[in-house]
Amino acid sequence: MKFRSAGIMLGTSVAFLSLLGCGGSNGDLDNPRQGTITIASDESFKPLVNALTNAYEGIYPNTHFKLDYKPEQEAIRQLLQDSARIIFATRQLNEKEAEIIKKQKGSHKFQHIATDGLALVVSKSNTDSLITMPEIKAILEGKITDWSQLKDGNQKGLITLVFDNANASNLNFVLNKFGITDIQRLRIISSGSNENVIKDVRSNPLHLGFIGVTWISDGHSLASEELSKGIHVMGVAQKAKPDSLPDYIQPFQGGLEFKRYPLHRDLYIISREGYSGLGGGLMTYIARDVGGLIIQKMGLLPTVPYPRELEITTGKNF
Repeated sequence: MKFRSAGIMLGTSVAFLSLLGCGGSNGDLDNPRQGTITIASDESFKPLVNALTNAYEGIYPNTHFKLDYKPEQEAIRQLLQDSARIIFATRQLNEKEAEIIKKQKGSHKFQHIATDGLALVVSKSNTDSLITMPEIKAILEGKITDWSQLKDGNQKGLITLVFDNANASNLNFVLNKFGITDIQRLRIISSGSNENVIKDVRSNPLHLGFIGVTWISDGHSLASEELSKGIHVMGVAQKAKPDSLPDYIQPFQGGLEFKRYPLHRDLYIISREGYSGLGGGLMTYIARDVGGLIIQKMGLLPTVPYPRELEITTGKNF
């Protein structure tokens, strides 16, 4: 997925990163303007990571990012093994992981770049498009097993949960969110990717899918538009007994703002780069206005929002 429409706004970031690149990286070391590094990321964020790295490579043709998409825990393991310079993840390193890097006489840093949402998707043939947090918890606990058990449920049939992978951020997030430790008794499928989750749900009205919202939230992407066909994104309410329809929130920017969407999550970049290299250049780019604009375009809520200039006419001369 190429991001091209922000080209006219890149001047300030290009100038800033050029200054970083003059910092004197020597010999074979990469720097913010040239070199090749490996980035590992949970596959849930593939559309966003593609957009950010493609935009950066468009500014600096001598830079290249080798992108390795895998379940989040495997991406973190890759960082700890020093086979990935930076990773995109939904959490920071824990104490044990940080200690591993420290023992390697290395260091790490992290940057919170966005608020993301875990989307619950169902087939358009499924007439149940609203759900509450207590109902989701009850499903994961095995207490609700049939669609007819949902509040105002409109159909009957056993609920099958569909995730991308074990050890991936989507499954780990909901298990941690609801304190679930045993899923052996659940009807659950690992489809292999977020895209496959969508395809599975589209053709199986009784399946409930969990995906990263960036796969369907880029309104300017033909791929996102195509994936969105044939599915509903469920509205999720925090309370067991919502007062009205507006209590059900979807994981798009309006719902992510102020973290109103109950299944929001943080997105971080974690780096173990020990000098001013290409990884640091990408992190600086994302932290500045243009990176925020790309994140915003992809449907997430950037930590550093793109500034909007408003012209106010008062009718008076000052």
